[in-house]
Amino acid sequence: MAMGPKLELRQSQALVMTPQLQQAIKLLQLSNLDLNDYVERELESNPLLERDEGEPAISDDAGMRHADADPSASDKPKVERPGGEELVIPDDGQASKAAETSIDSDYESLHGEDSAADAAVDYSTANGSGLGMSQADTRGFSGGFDNPDYNLENMLSETLDLRDHLRQQLSVTIGDPVGRIIGAYLIDSIDECGYLTEPTEQIAERLGCDLAQVEATLAEVQQFDPCGVFARDLGDCLGLQLRDQDRLDPAMQALLKNLDLVARRDIPRLTRICGVDAEDIADMLSEIRELDPKPGLALAGAEVQTLIPDVYVSRDAKGGWHLELNTETLPRVLVNNRYAAKVGTRGSGKDTKAFLSDCLNSANWLVKSLDQRANTILRVATEIVLQQEEFLERGVQFLKPLNLRMVADAISMHESTVSRVTSNKYMATPRGIFELKYFFTSAIASADGLAAHSAESVRHRIKELVDAEAVVKILSDDKIVEILQAEDIDIARRTVAKYREAMRIPSSVQRRRLKKMLA
Repeated sequence: MAMGPKLELRQSQALVMTPQLQQAIKLLQLSNLDLNDYVERELESNPLLERDEGEPAISDDAGMRHADADPSASDKPKVERPGGEELVIPDDGQASKAAETSIDSDYESLHGEDSAADAAVDYSTANGSGLGMSQADTRGFSGGFDNPDYNLENMLSETLDLRDHLRQQLSVTIGDPVGRIIGAYLIDSIDECGYLTEPTEQIAERLGCDLAQVEATLAEVQQFDPCGVFARDLGDCLGLQLRDQDRLDPAMQALLKNLDLVARRDIPRLTRICGVDAEDIADMLSEIRELDPKPGLALAGAEVQTLIPDVYVSRDAKGGWHLELNTETLPRVLVNNRYAAKVGTRGSGKDTKAFLSDCLNSANWLVKSLDQRANTILRVATEIVLQQEEFLERGVQFLKPLNLRMVADAISMHESTVSRVTSNKYMATPRGIFELKYFFTSAIASADGLAAHSAESVRHRIKELVDAEAVVKILSDDKIVEILQAEDIDIARRTVAKYREAMRIPSSVQRRRLKKMLA
């Protein structure tokens, strides 16, 4: 066979991930708060993008309702129930008509350019009026002391954290310059819980001072507030707090040296080691429970992150389920095509025109991607509500097995699309706020083989059985298996043990000791 270069013409299919398609996929998996940050960066870099400051128009019949409760629902997108009933998502005419199927066809349909004068994203199509769960407006305010929004606490610019709190005490308590240097190093060496993990020998070597001086300074700073900071381990932390309460007697010291036996609830061995009876051990353990094992967290300075749902679900007056996006956390932007046309007609150079063209295309793509994202989230959330309607009505024990393929097949999307939509998204339901992935659970077969049970509902049932057990009748894993099998749940003992350990439920032996001690 002759070897040599030659030309061939071949035809093949390949998925080309354009930058615009990558952007649309990226936006799909962002939460509303992350999406706002992304849009803010785009607003800063793209002069043709503007924030839509207008108030979203709320329609009188927004949300998701039974089709038979709304005579005009026949012209709206519908999702069928297994029994033939339908739920309908409203459409006010502003939503993109290109968003109809899976992410592959949906996002590829966005390649066309929009030449409209001002293209805007308005999420009022998904905003209903039946929840009453509005989020607080966290924007700033203007005005003087007479403004009803005035709050002096909002003026605070700095929060005192643990290390600052300890440095204030160091400057007042220790006057020796060397002691202050050692104390400052010790403060910088503690973790967020207040523990000192670096050995004192290593600290003395680093600072070039005597070990005795480091130990003496450590003893002084261990008296700082909050009590228990600068401890070397859990036993030392509890001991510092008990010493401050004048309760660190020899029996308590022996108990703190055997915290592993406390964790195992081995009361007989603890009574022998501490030299006291079971009643005294119970009193000592009660005192330990009142202590703080992580004193530094009280002044850690970490901000509490509020969980903000992306989708609201509630009952409406007609008996159907009402779905809406959380529009208060969604960005609303528009494309200023008039400004682009005005600048482009002033005889700009080639580079300027190319820049404006890129900005215009990027802005149009962002608007379409945001609209597509809203529609896709609503479609996935709608199907989840349909599949888990019994859970919403009756509780977690009625949660059904569900996987990505079931939802994807029902709404004609790809599994990867559903997976992206359910990432970092939360749904507010009458039973609480849940991550969308919470509704996807594995199946456990029934004893008769005719139905399946959700793994989450089985875990809930195991917890119910453990919480209801009596002191004289502690349920072993084998006994729990028998009860579940009698309830038509085919489960193995090792699965029960795995679920129990995942929920941090002690073994039957440990529970028996604990309940006897608390009885």
